[in-house]
Amino acid sequence: MALSAPSFTIGIEEEYLLVDKETRDVASDPPEALFKTCQKHIKGLVAHEFLKAQIEVNTEISTDIAEARKNLSQMRSIVAEVADEYGLAPIAASTHPFSRWQEQSRTKRKRYEVIAHDLQTVVRRLMICGMHVHVGIDNDELRLDLMNQVTYFLPHLLAFSTSSPFWQGEDTGLKSYRLSVFDELPRTGLPNAFESWPEFQRHVDALVNAGLIEDASKLWWDIRPSHSFPTLEMRITDVCTRIDDAVAVAALFMCLLRMLYRLKTNNQRWRQYAPMLIAENRWRAQRYGLDEGLVDFGRGEIVPCRELLEEIIDLVREDAEALGCVKGIDHLRTILKTGTSGHRQLAAYEAAIKRGAGQNKALVAVVDLLIEETRQTDA
Repeated sequence: MALSAPSFTIGIEEEYLLVDKETRDVASDPPEALFKTCQKHIKGLVAHEFLKAQIEVNTEISTDIAEARKNLSQMRSIVAEVADEYGLAPIAASTHPFSRWQEQSRTKRKRYEVIAHDLQTVVRRLMICGMHVHVGIDNDELRLDLMNQVTYFLPHLLAFSTSSPFWQGEDTGLKSYRLSVFDELPRTGLPNAFESWPEFQRHVDALVNAGLIEDASKLWWDIRPSHSFPTLEMRITDVCTRIDDAVAVAALFMCLLRMLYRLKTNNQRWRQYAPMLIAENRWRAQRYGLDEGLVDFGRGEIVPCRELLEEIIDLVREDAEALGCVKGIDHLRTILKTGTSGHRQLAAYEAAIKRGAGQNKALVAVVDLLIEETRQTDA
């Protein structure tokens, strides 16, 4: 029986930190009315996160990347407008430049209470935000097979999204410090490769039956089959401050999956490498972002990201055209040229220091940049 083509629908989740527009510090206890007002505007698509200072938005299922961008733009605009009424602003960055996790309050929800009891300080430090991209793949076996293959490209996706160079007032030296925080949780990082859907389910059942987790939603891997939807959910990326950067990263994920599916229909597949090798690229993306290249394991050498990108664009050209993602894929070249949010945050900090600002004021300048770029949605 011929394999039916996936829908390749797309949904994007983004998490933002709410900051006080006067102090630029994280608003540790924003009013519940803010969330309720947002939910009235975009019912069912705005949610609390673990910390009270976080707000999550979820686009509706979109048939193409243009629709996803429109939905995401609307959501960013609504959250920014409503937050402004309370003297707050959202920032689409995976860490705040100077706020301290010790001063944050967690959301009162049963799920979060269980997580807080289970994980203790590890989860209390979780003042981080991410972007998750869901791509519709209805067939369980196909979804797992594509997950096994696309894992190779997760470091590349991370490199184009980095937005967390600062942590509690310090330049960490990493472009994505978020992953250092997140990796302290259990069941994170790269997923295992599974031979079949029943094998995957047996592993999940082993954890559930032992009472360790309630369900697969507590597998916090860099990519996973969604527990709630017939989608493959990419979770490795930082949240992108500029909306066009977010759309470009989401478009690349979509196109990579279609490319791998296209290979499969021709009885071909991407070579699978050991997790220890992919983990090296994951670390390089986390540490350097786009600056120092990633390893091409077929060639056995570090290759500049500019060269890798052109190779990937060639790989997915047909898929970008079929999915209406050409503009998004082309924007990846712009990210290489202008840098990710992480690059721009560091540049804003250094520019403020050169103007004579002290460390605190320089960090405030970074928050100002994040507020401004987050609200530039063209909605």
